[in-house]
Amino acid sequence: MKVVIYISISLIALLTNPLTAQTDSTYIKSYDQKLSVLFYTGKNFVFLLHNEKDKEVEYLPNNPMDIGAGFSLKNFFIGLSYGYGFDFMRDKKYGKTESFDFQLHNYGRKYALDLFIQQYKGFFSEEGSNNIQLFPELSVTQYGLNGQYIFNGKKFSYKAAFDQSEKQIKSAGSWLLGMGVFLSKIDTGNSILMGDKSVYNNFQFGVSGGYAYNWAIHRKWFIAMSVTTGINFGSDKINTFGKQRLEVYPTVFPRFAAGYNRANWSIGLSYLSNFIFPSFSEDSNIGLNSGNFRLSYIHRFDRIPFLDKKEK
Repeated sequence: MKVVIYISISLIALLTNPLTAQTDSTYIKSYDQKLSVLFYTGKNFVFLLHNEKDKEVEYLPNNPMDIGAGFSLKNFFIGLSYGYGFDFMRDKKYGKTESFDFQLHNYGRKYALDLFIQQYKGFFSEEGSNNIQLFPELSVTQYGLNGQYIFNGKKFSYKAAFDQSEKQIKSAGSWLLGMGVFLSKIDTGNSILMGDKSVYNNFQFGVSGGYAYNWAIHRKWFIAMSVTTGINFGSDKINTFGKQRLEVYPTVFPRFAAGYNRANWSIGLSYLSNFIFPSFSEDSNIGLNSGNFRLSYIHRFDRIPFLDKKEK
């Protein structure tokens, strides 16, 4: 069974998103409670998409969903969550996937930060229910860092959409400007599945831009969408960068969230998907899609048990 423990202290957020950052109170509302407790179920993922001569093959991992819990203290950028894999939900006909997946998605007032550290081995492809192929030696390793600048942080809140640590009370949007850097490796083992190589190494970085919008519906419901697209430049490896012709790769990073907020509790659904291309040409390309989706419940408390002094 898979057990995932995740602990983070967002020092970068503390440095880049000061607690005193101003907001328009007619658009964004902060919660007054000191403590928030989170319960969630969701799934991190990586999958490959190979497109060659009008033929498209999708390679998927067979990893189950997780459940988890976490907490946050008001004005402290800390979090703790514990995930336990629903291993009994793994369908054995799709093979076995070994994975390590660490993702950090931090949403501040002026900046959003995404960190990916992912290692997956064991994939399958499916063309109809009776045609399943297993690729136990196929592996993917990715290290990625993506940052976005939020131009309208006074009125638009990423935190309200994806953390639900504050509330968007009036609809607003913002233009986004981002940068990203990614290092990836795809190893097909002893067979050649994609293109003419068994191993693809890739290093790329570049810029992106887009727009995000948060619709506040009847002051309790919300729907949020965000899309950035961009161009990356890179080569096979870091040590060959600048020594050979630079390749150009497209990127796209969509996000979606929806939820319901009350004074003391919230429920939410979120999804994000970062798509890069370790190999890209007119005749053949390999897409690498990584991200997660999550269904969560948050309960907020006015007092911190065992810490607050009881009133006499």
